[in-house]
Amino acid sequence: MELERSLVQTSAGYLHYRARGQGKPIILMHTNQRSSALYLELMEVLGQGLRVVALDHPSHGMSDHIAGQPTIADYARYVTEVMDGLHMPRASFLGESLSAAVAVELANTYPERVEHIVLVNCLFWQAQEKAAHDNALVRIRNQRPSDATGFPTTRTLEFVLAYDPKHAPFHPTQTWMDRINVAQIEAGRDRWQALNALRDYDIPTNLERLQCPVLLIWGEHFLYLTFREEFTRRIKHHQALVIQGGRFCLPWEHPEAVGKATLDFVA
Repeated sequence: MELERSLVQTSAGYLHYRARGQGKPIILMHTNQRSSALYLELMEVLGQGLRVVALDHPSHGMSDHIAGQPTIADYARYVTEVMDGLHMPRASFLGESLSAAVAVELANTYPERVEHIVLVNCLFWQAQEKAAHDNALVRIRNQRPSDATGFPTTRTLEFVLAYDPKHAPFHPTQTWMDRINVAQIEAGRDRWQALNALRDYDIPTNLERLQCPVLLIWGEHFLYLTFREEFTRRIKHHQALVIQGGRFCLPWEHPEAVGKATLDFVA
């Protein structure tokens, strides 16, 4: 099963994607400062039964960079433009962490284009917690160093495990670290755009608006799993799965578990 790669022209410039498999379409959307390269293992699993398209958001991976500050609504609109370019009227969506919010926005703003959404390690905070989120952004910036101009510098596994273990898999390898370093460099000085967009997105209210079927997948040690009751209380039609031994980067570290649950749910 060959891996395909191409570009689609959108209002955000050319957006890059990887694709494989045949069947009902599902679009994979990465979290902040990552790229579709982190989905290669998951694509192998999902490609056994679905047409899988993994996007690079604008300013990420091999997609064009955009100036200014996009919103979560902007990211969702760019995804629909990629769908138009691929002649894909409807699809299911899997969004990890930040892109879980993009999947929620797609389902609420473009319901006619959404079959199912899979929210992997979805974040959660109330509007009044924005100051706490701003403080978290400062902390993350310290954990992801840059040179004097703001361009990201590479990190070692030892550095990540010492200073940023919550954003790492449970058992990170050099292969994972290499992909993360490449993705950081590809994003460059624009790597904070997506997190800034997430800061201003009202996740609780938008979860309550969802009408399509939702699959929630969390890692056992994921930071926001403590809000599980908040998620399940707000989302009408949902299933939930907690993957043991999981933390961040579930699709990379546990592609079989995430893939099987997604295939069963979408089918």
